[in-house]
Amino acid sequence: MTGSQTEASDAPERQPASGTQTLLRGLALLECVAAGIGDVKGIAARLGTPRSTTHRMLTSLVAEGYLHHVPYKGYLLGPMLIQLGMKAMEQRPLVALARPHIEALAQRTGDTVHLGVPEGTEVFYLDKIPGTRGLEMRSRIGLRMPLASTGLGKALMLGLPRERWRPLYDGARALAERSPERPPLAPWPEFERQLAGYQERDWSFDLEENEIGIRCVGAPVRDVRNHVVAAVSVASAVPYMPEERMAELGPIVRATADAISRELGWKRD
Repeated sequence: MTGSQTEASDAPERQPASGTQTLLRGLALLECVAAGIGDVKGIAARLGTPRSTTHRMLTSLVAEGYLHHVPYKGYLLGPMLIQLGMKAMEQRPLVALARPHIEALAQRTGDTVHLGVPEGTEVFYLDKIPGTRGLEMRSRIGLRMPLASTGLGKALMLGLPRERWRPLYDGARALAERSPERPPLAPWPEFERQLAGYQERDWSFDLEENEIGIRCVGAPVRDVRNHVVAAVSVASAVPYMPEERMAELGPIVRATADAISRELGWKRD
């Protein structure tokens, strides 16, 4: 085989690698913009790419609708990503199955209702029904938060072996210590006792451990295998969430979670 033939046969193997690298760079660029880095200089620094290369990638993504450029302000996520995001939500059956139940819960309580699933050491906010009290909180669809610092995440932890609790707690506590704006977690012995109590009654509390001034009540959603695969929570400001009301909401939130679980084929033993 001649040298030219060898090069020709090797070419198809090199091209996919190059294309994969370009794709990954484009996805990393989108993640930069999603994280709030909207200028060419900042994106180039984050990606480690020349400004000219970064600008070409940005221009291509704007042309295809994946990004939107605002003069003198920078780049924002574009309409194509919104469409894809909506399609992704539609294709996740959990959202469709849970939606009527969490809407009913929001209407009954007047508070904000969340649906979340576990992703590693974090809870991923899959859906959100805003409350009617006009409150603003940091939660949003697509947000990820440490499992151990939210009512939603603690509800997900109820399905885990107890030996897995401590590493999740340590990770959340370390994040809180690095972020002065985040409330501190209770000491481990107290946290463990609380979580064990939540496990017995099958619902959890967030007592301003994720966001100052916000409390929530969460409960786990189980599938046909009796595995905890999601969680539901009701959240509101402290004046609307005294401990007495949280105790009353516990069985209500759990009933909603159980209804969604039955949609997934779960049956109570």
